[in-house]
Amino acid sequence: SPLMVPGQVMALGVDVVIGWIDKGLIAAQINPVVRSLVVDGICQGVGSVISFLPTIVILFFFLSILEDTGYMARVAFVMDKPLRKIGLSGRSFVPMLIGFGCSVPAIMATRTLSSERDRKMTILLTPFMSCSAKLPIYTLMISAFVQRQYRVFAMVGLYLIGIVCAVIYALILKVTKFKGEPVPFVMELPNYRLPSAKSVLHLIWEKAKGFIQKAFTIIFLASIIIWFLQTFDLRFNVAASADQSMLALIGSLIAPIFKPLGFGDWRVSTALITGFTAKESVVSTLTVLLGGDVTSVATLFTPFTAMVFLIFTLLYTPCVAAIATVKREMGGTKAAVITVIVQCLIAWVVAFLVHAVGLAFGVV
Repeated sequence: SPLMVPGQVMALGVDVVIGWIDKGLIAAQINPVVRSLVVDGICQGVGSVISFLPTIVILFFFLSILEDTGYMARVAFVMDKPLRKIGLSGRSFVPMLIGFGCSVPAIMATRTLSSERDRKMTILLTPFMSCSAKLPIYTLMISAFVQRQYRVFAMVGLYLIGIVCAVIYALILKVTKFKGEPVPFVMELPNYRLPSAKSVLHLIWEKAKGFIQKAFTIIFLASIIIWFLQTFDLRFNVAASADQSMLALIGSLIAPIFKPLGFGDWRVSTALITGFTAKESVVSTLTVLLGGDVTSVATLFTPFTAMVFLIFTLLYTPCVAAIATVKREMGGTKAAVITVIVQCLIAWVVAFLVHAVGLAFGVV
């Protein structure tokens, strides 16, 4: 996939830098536990996420061009008729499209909707869109389990699954919680114009900067916590093996929930939990737990269960920042909690059905 090549080059560069740091710490005769924290915890965790920066930049490059040409408004106009069939107006399309970049600004963009009904319904559907934070997970799993000629189809398929699930959920909401018709669509269409290089570069820089800041704050902290829990046992002695660590104990308590989906390993359940802080943490956590060797992810999944895992990560709860935005925009903790519970239930049920169908047809 063209998206994966720049990421692979960045990953090689990250590995080289980590290698230099490791050699420097060995030469300085730093304590092995401290060296493990720096190399296996911080560098591997943060580095695994930074390697996907080119993919994120490419995504926002195309989104910024669409926005700057004036095409967004026309897409909203064109999409008004099909969206009305699921209970939304064309105006809802723009926030959901922004959701492919990041759920937080997408949820905030629903403020432009004049109807409270349309606004709340759009907020609930936006998390089904594959935000850029999920791209590192998709890229890691698809590059590990899907043959090169099918990788683009697998990536596009995940985006389509999210859209299909959103449509089904919208139809359910339309006949239950949000009965009625969306408001009439009225919008002044702007003229077409050539995209401004300055505005495109500005948007790319802002998104790249936000991604890097998240890597060196949330991911940085999460990597340290994961390393600590993985390195020490309940008595705060260095664990003889990862299976005897505090992290293994925590993960083992949660793993049975995911066993019917085909991935009951404690390392996978731990990665999914950390994904609640930021979706990129799923990759950084797996990287730390696998000792920096992401190719070992093949020991945790088969090609089929890897796809089930991707479907679950596509649909389960948005990150904590998005949930906080839902709380603010929908006016209460109850709405945020319900959003988390419903998204997790939908993700589990869909993943379970896919896994069950796969078992019925002998695919394991």
